[in-house]
Amino acid sequence: MEKHPAFLCIDNPHQELYYLRMLRSREKMERKKMEEENQCKRKLKVCVATCNRADYSKLAPIMSGIKMHPDEFELEVVVLGSHLIDDYGNTFRMIEQDDFDIGSKLHTIVRGEDEAAMVESVGLALVKLPDVLQRLSPDILVIHGDRFDALALATAAALMNIRILHVEGGEVSGTIDDSIRHAISKLAHYHACCTRGAEQHLIAMCEDHTRILLAGCPVYDKLLSSNHRDDYMDIIKSWLGDDSQECEYIVALQHPVTTDIQHSIKIYGLMLDALLSFNKKTLILYPNIDAGSKEMVRVMRKKGIEQHPNFRAVKHIPFEQFIQLVKHAGCMIGNSSCGVREAGAFGTPVINLGTRQTGRETGENVLHVRDADTHNKIYHALELQFGKRYPCSKIYGDGNAVPRILKFLRAIDLNEPLQKTFCFPPVRDCISQDIDHILETQSALAVDLGGTNLRVAIVSMRGKIVRKYTQSNPKTFEARMQLMLKMCADAMQDTVSLNCRILGVGVSTGGRVNPQEGVVLHSTKLIQEWSSVDLRTPISDALHLPVWIDNDGNCAALAERKFGHGKGVENFVTVITGTGIGGGIIHHNELVHGSTFCAAELGHIMVSLEGPECSCGSTGCIEAYASGLALQREAKRLHDEDQLKVDGLDMKLTEPITAAHLINAARLGNSKADAVLNKASTALGIGIINILHIVNPTLVILSGVLASYYQAPVKRIILERALDSAQKIEVVTTDLEEPALLGAASMVLDYATRRLY
Repeated sequence: MEKHPAFLCIDNPHQELYYLRMLRSREKMERKKMEEENQCKRKLKVCVATCNRADYSKLAPIMSGIKMHPDEFELEVVVLGSHLIDDYGNTFRMIEQDDFDIGSKLHTIVRGEDEAAMVESVGLALVKLPDVLQRLSPDILVIHGDRFDALALATAAALMNIRILHVEGGEVSGTIDDSIRHAISKLAHYHACCTRGAEQHLIAMCEDHTRILLAGCPVYDKLLSSNHRDDYMDIIKSWLGDDSQECEYIVALQHPVTTDIQHSIKIYGLMLDALLSFNKKTLILYPNIDAGSKEMVRVMRKKGIEQHPNFRAVKHIPFEQFIQLVKHAGCMIGNSSCGVREAGAFGTPVINLGTRQTGRETGENVLHVRDADTHNKIYHALELQFGKRYPCSKIYGDGNAVPRILKFLRAIDLNEPLQKTFCFPPVRDCISQDIDHILETQSALAVDLGGTNLRVAIVSMRGKIVRKYTQSNPKTFEARMQLMLKMCADAMQDTVSLNCRILGVGVSTGGRVNPQEGVVLHSTKLIQEWSSVDLRTPISDALHLPVWIDNDGNCAALAERKFGHGKGVENFVTVITGTGIGGGIIHHNELVHGSTFCAAELGHIMVSLEGPECSCGSTGCIEAYASGLALQREAKRLHDEDQLKVDGLDMKLTEPITAAHLINAARLGNSKADAVLNKASTALGIGIINILHIVNPTLVILSGVLASYYQAPVKRIILERALDSAQKIEVVTTDLEEPALLGAASMVLDYATRRLY
């Protein structure tokens, strides 16, 4: 036997045997290491199973995301259920048209459309699925929702030790769907849910919170990215006729309620009667394959719906066209989850009939008709809803679900034990579901529309500024709006990597604001005299988010109420001492706006009948004495009169004269500067005394760059001149570094925690 070169010099056979064993052991370790490295580089094999047109619309964005990363994922598609039935449109063809390769087609539906047929269909699926799953051998099986077909998928996969990712678990909708959905959640190993409420339900069901992703609904990724299509009128006319008009038609979609079939058929008939009486063009989709659907079709045919000139009855519409039809409809009616979920993204008015969606989280666009004995109640609901428009609702997503789900899939460790572990009580309460405990953070996008700079920030629920963006503020309205929207869009892109979920946008701006309409009624000169400018609409349209707007002084008060000295204080006043003088009043825990939205214009409280001219056009206002601009004006006057100089004061010839020079001169003994500041402090103190005597707060919070200077003299003037009952009111300076941004964010975050603003 030829010896290894390393052993040619070894004569002792025992030594040679020792070194040979050592070499083989080393080679074995290297091979094992290479196998582990190859295992780490192996693609994750993801099987997506779709049962019907409804779940495919939710799964298609995930499938597209997986397909776009062929170096990381291997996609397998299994089609079963009503996809393969001619009466329901053979909707498997739309999957092929979307360029997905279908690995397996399973005919699993036993016809009959009754309770027994549903049970038999589950059994047939369980018979056929093992061969398919064994052949495909996926790492992860992705299942959606609450259909009986999906229950068969989850049962088969769980028994075959295949990991399951359940999409849209934890929701509550009533009927047998709840039981099926929760059963699938108990079989699933991982969860991608849509809402905070659904996440809480899963945690309450003892699911491991580390395996729950709050992703949002995947369909919102497509809804918000393809929200506007120029050819939407062509789509409307192709389905409803050439004489159809936007917002002048109804979309109707109602399914059986399997726990009360006869009642759901009755409601279906009443809906058709109401639609016939309402006399509007109506696109009506056939019900799904659940027990009772055959009877509902009989009711539709008995009433002549398929031949009626106002109606167009269809089995299936491609999703991209269907969402355009829903978006531009005058109303949607029925009990489809699309009405309480997707329609909210467009503000389309919806009438939800019966109990099928009981428990669903809904936007304000949904009007519920729980029960009806005649069609009159439904007809009246149509009168109330038809043609309305509502604010866009983002309860179910922000358009970034798929990137989150892909990131979640990448993080799955196939080496960890397959056996599920449950987190039994005590259940974590909602306070612990925060930044340190969950995958992503509820946050607000805050905008501070200042005179010099435009600032945007991502602010967390706890008031932490996660990231801030600053740009010089353009002078024209068009340029300012364009820059604001770009900065907000850039911030929204960063939220995915920062694990932040934006709940809305808050805007702080100078001037008089109507927060109910989101309109700047009259601005300060600092932002070029905007007048009657609607800020809410362009921001909401661009970002698909709710928007709140208020005056910067009011925002400072809101920031103190949520994050600062005003937290837990029922009555307090915030006074901003900066370039101008402003503020906000919190009375009985609520912000005071006034009848014409000019309450808390604290800078324009008059403290003298013959004072200096103010920027508002009047004379003797606090702002004319005590603002940064007023002090700068006095500093320049003294400088021009050569009365500002004092030993120790460093004044460079090239630098502009500011209020800081005046304050420093006074501290160094300049009597002229001291007299100016004494008059300014007195004016501010008297103004605050007037506030104390009118609203009687328990706390005054000074904010702005001059706050620390004014605190002591204001306290002294209150002791000297206020009523005895007001002299002990506390005066503090703010601890908040960014009150305008934090106040803008608090409008969003207070609403998100269901506090009325």
